[in-house]
Amino acid sequence: MNLSRPFILRPVATTLSMVAILLAGLLAYRLLPVSALPQVDYPTIRVMTLYPGASPDVMTSAVTAPLERQFGQMPGLRQMSSTSSGGASVITLRFALEIPLDVAEQEVQAAINAASNLLPDDLPTPPVYNKVNPADTPVMTLAISSESMSLTDLHDLVDTRMAQKLAQIRGVGMVSLSGGQRPAVRIRVNPQALAAYGLSLADVRNLINAANVNQPKGNFDGPTRVSMLDANDQLRSPEEYGELILSYEGGAALRLKDVAEIYRGAEDERLAAWANENRAVLLNIQRQPGANVIEVVERIQALLPEVAASMPSGLDIQILTDRTQTIRAAIRGVQTEMLLAISLVTLVTFLFLKRASATLIPSITVPLSLVGTFAIMYLAGFSLNNLTLMALTIATGFVVDDAIVMLENISRHLEAGETPLQAALKGAKQISFTLVSLTLSLIAVLIPLLFMQDVVGRLFREFAVTLSVAILLSLVISLTLTPMMCARLLKAEPHERKPDWVSRLIDGYAGWLTWVLGRQTLTLLVALATLGLTVVLYLAVPKGFFPVQDTGAIQGISEAPQSISFQAMSERQQAAARIVLADPAVESLSSYIGVDGDNVTLNSGRMLINLKPRSERDASASEVIHRLRPELARLPGIDLYLQPVQDLTIEDRVSRTQYQFSLQSPDGELLEAWTPRLVDALRARPELTDVASDLQNRGLQLHLEIDRDAASRLGIRVADIADALYDAFGQRQISTIFTQASQYRVVLSAEAAQSGPQALERIFVRSEGGAPVRLSSLVSAEQRAAPLLINHIGQFPAVTLSFNLAEGVSLGEAVAVIEAVEGEIGLPLAIQTYFQGAAEAFRASLSSTLWLILAAVVTMYIVLGVLYESYIHPITILSTLPSAAVGALLGLLLTGTELGLIAIIGIILLIGIVKKNAIMMIDFALEAERQDGLSPRDAIYRAALLRFRPILMTTLAALFGAIPLMLSTGTGAELRQPLGLVLVGGLIASQLLTLFTTPVIYLFFDRLGRRFRRRDDTPGAVA
Repeated sequence: MNLSRPFILRPVATTLSMVAILLAGLLAYRLLPVSALPQVDYPTIRVMTLYPGASPDVMTSAVTAPLERQFGQMPGLRQMSSTSSGGASVITLRFALEIPLDVAEQEVQAAINAASNLLPDDLPTPPVYNKVNPADTPVMTLAISSESMSLTDLHDLVDTRMAQKLAQIRGVGMVSLSGGQRPAVRIRVNPQALAAYGLSLADVRNLINAANVNQPKGNFDGPTRVSMLDANDQLRSPEEYGELILSYEGGAALRLKDVAEIYRGAEDERLAAWANENRAVLLNIQRQPGANVIEVVERIQALLPEVAASMPSGLDIQILTDRTQTIRAAIRGVQTEMLLAISLVTLVTFLFLKRASATLIPSITVPLSLVGTFAIMYLAGFSLNNLTLMALTIATGFVVDDAIVMLENISRHLEAGETPLQAALKGAKQISFTLVSLTLSLIAVLIPLLFMQDVVGRLFREFAVTLSVAILLSLVISLTLTPMMCARLLKAEPHERKPDWVSRLIDGYAGWLTWVLGRQTLTLLVALATLGLTVVLYLAVPKGFFPVQDTGAIQGISEAPQSISFQAMSERQQAAARIVLADPAVESLSSYIGVDGDNVTLNSGRMLINLKPRSERDASASEVIHRLRPELARLPGIDLYLQPVQDLTIEDRVSRTQYQFSLQSPDGELLEAWTPRLVDALRARPELTDVASDLQNRGLQLHLEIDRDAASRLGIRVADIADALYDAFGQRQISTIFTQASQYRVVLSAEAAQSGPQALERIFVRSEGGAPVRLSSLVSAEQRAAPLLINHIGQFPAVTLSFNLAEGVSLGEAVAVIEAVEGEIGLPLAIQTYFQGAAEAFRASLSSTLWLILAAVVTMYIVLGVLYESYIHPITILSTLPSAAVGALLGLLLTGTELGLIAIIGIILLIGIVKKNAIMMIDFALEAERQDGLSPRDAIYRAALLRFRPILMTTLAALFGAIPLMLSTGTGAELRQPLGLVLVGGLIASQLLTLFTTPVIYLFFDRLGRRFRRRDDTPGAVA
């Protein structure tokens, strides 16, 4: 059956069908979303609870533990981690990939409701959840500043007019304000003056609670009209609070302003943020997991002019970070490389065919296949991202193969004296099976990618499907449009052709092939040595997970001594920022400190560094970090840990450096004892840099031992003592002011809060008889070390170590070093260790890499066995694979590139590409044996020479299609280079070897098959 016959005979129908494919693809291209990578985000939800004044221990036991107990029962929860610090509890919930985010949200809300009766009654606000990954860098950061407005007023303006509107945008997961001083009425009481009147802080708290209310009051419902009731029951200004009467002394009113300073200030005075070196309110916008970054930012940018127009004049709104700039630059880069690849493939075709009409026939296959693929991508819900565009770039060298083979075969019949129509009909019928074999065996290699699980599977599914669709479309075009165009455009040429460079190359190849066929044993040994060399190179090549990208942004986490004050931390954070800004590659930065949920302790801070465009700087993000390290190391009293921001975020928690390693044990004391030992041992290893731990158990704590007997004699309850401490030192939020736009807190504190432990001498508690009792007489104080934060993973105490890789060290080497150090120091079995995030995914991918390659080989063997109805011929075809693997691994080793996921995908593609040489040879050799009666040696010799031209053309087309990726520069080049390098190295090595080894292996298996057939035909075998 001739599949191409109806298309050759109906040129109009064939042409219009191709036009329809082209138009559908162009329309879909305009509708395709753009992103950095395929959507691979875990459904992640962050739950934050603020309880000002609570210690880490109180937060853990009173807030985090009840919530964790309920969250732990949710189906589909993959990992739960929590951090409890002074006044804040943050729980991160990561669900399985197959759980929809909306379903996870419903489960979280139900669990919060179930835990609500176990949470403290005086929580200022209930737990708040956001559909956001805390480890995900904001897609956009705005800095808002004003020379005429205070920070508290500025924060209020941004919160009520900007943040609310931006949070409503589809795809936005959370809008957070950093460094803003949320307005509040602060009441700073003089406890000694208060005690002189026989009053305590509890009296002030009770007075304000009773004086500031906002309750319904009803209405008068008369016979003809209704009148609503209202009253001045709510106090709004500091002056109104100052006029409140505490008591009457000798007939004179004791007002609150007589014993306290009342002013409009900040709800939390220990928060600060900077845009570059200037104080500002930072507005960080994070996307929901799974939301398209570019679409979210485009919606934000569309709304910003409207929001800015509603703000007062004199405000400076500056976009500090825009993640889409580098994503768009990377997409533009790979699109340029795709166009370059198309041009190179067309040039290769022209060099072989030497005629414009003949070059046009296969060349038109490339844009048709690629553009047609856009339509299928749109229907499948894919996006234009680095991986799908890489697939299309690689496809430029693949999709032309079938057309070249078809054209070359038709041209051969044309040279034999056939008319163009006869040559097209006969050549298409003869070569159709070969084309189907080539295409199906290539697609078969990609099938295992579709069954990969978890993040890696999601990541490369779009790549595999996009490439498969492009290859399938090229087969369709090669069986329809290509032979039809050959019948119309090709012209009969003189039988005698002038020798050209290809003819001379074929003559040289014939001589070498004759020499090789005379030394078949040596050639077989070379093939076996190639297989052995593949194993050696695989063991020697450095292993990695995903290339470290240069996205134009660097994330920094600062850490100071655990007992540092807010003022000192502020000074050191600004000093670190000045050093960073002095680097010529840095364009701007945002920086903030203080406990706000994102930042969990007072001694740590955040920094997001924006680099200049790649073309305007002389160093990559990793090189900038390496350059900044010695400068920052000279800064006393603070460490700044830096890591490049990545498009692929697998982690669900922010760590100081790039890779994470967790320790977990039910015994928290055991963790505290062994973590420093492990950290010290890892810091001594040269393969690792910036080794850090989130264990912070050396904070200063003033522990108060309550004399319960003395308190009981005076009729003072322990609750009264705790309340007095909270009132004085906890920035206690005792009341709320409600307005139409927002709500503001009334914050109570004591003046003594600023004078250290001696302040206990000035705090009083009222006894049962009403007399004030000095607090210091009821407690004994002891200074001790205490944790600044308590981390849990899965409800158990945990510590997360993080590390960067030393220059030239692969992730695989680092993982091996960590595992070796564990054994060297004798880490107790009671402490469980495991990698997190990218390091965890690397471990999983490392164990599945060989299985993935084996699955690809087995799948291709099955497909080829079915197509050829043979057990032997597929093995002959697969014998080409070691030579490709040698070239690929050698290329990685010589350039110092890691064997990561991108490179592994390249090797899998090589499996599909290089076997085409053997398929084209074996197809023609079998036909020559069956139809022409040639011996196996003569048949394979003839096939090798006849197919040399199309083999060389298709190999060079694939090679030149990959060269732009290998030589790519600019944004996103880190992703593309390993794929191009593997393909170029593998194709060169396989082309040089398989042209000689395939005929020899074919003859070897032919002799082996004949020997077994003779054995089966003997009478003894039959008996």
